[in-house]
Amino acid sequence: MFLRRTDNSINIALVYVDDIILAGNDVVEIENLTHLLNETFKIKNLGDLTYFFGLEVARNKTRIHLCKRKYVLDLLEDAGMMNCAPAITHMNHKLAADMGGILPDPSSYIRLIGKLIYLKNTRPDITHAVQHLSQFVYAPTSIHQQAAMRILRYLKKTPGNGIFLAANSEAQLKGYSDSD
Repeated sequence: MFLRRTDNSINIALVYVDDIILAGNDVVEIENLTHLLNETFKIKNLGDLTYFFGLEVARNKTRIHLCKRKYVLDLLEDAGMMNCAPAITHMNHKLAADMGGILPDPSSYIRLIGKLIYLKNTRPDITHAVQHLSQFVYAPTSIHQQAAMRILRYLKKTPGNGIFLAANSEAQLKGYSDSD
């Protein structure tokens, strides 16, 4: 990630392998950088951002919506939960390590929790439940598995939920990365 800040503008370039997102409030600066990149590397400009690394972006004049609808649907498909009954809530009780019988093969639970952790950056509504379930990856039980499946049932009801950002908001979106 590269950040360039002047008195009245902030411009960011996010780079992942061979994909680049240019964002900011100075259109001229973004156009200049796009031109420079094209002269140097012959880039393909795909226009306004709509999808990047599982993140779906929809925007209009008043707001921006960030979600991972396709990711949720793929997650439900992988778990065999596309035809499940949706749940209104994601988790309705506290769990403990000694609840239920230990899963003979915890690998599917561990993979599911990892996928849910990736999802929670656009789904703050499941963050607490996923964090709570992640505490049991060392020895998950059948009760923990049921609770994780309930989160999937909740996601089935709300696959397009995400984060709304007002276009004219003074709020600042900040991101951090560990270079390792």
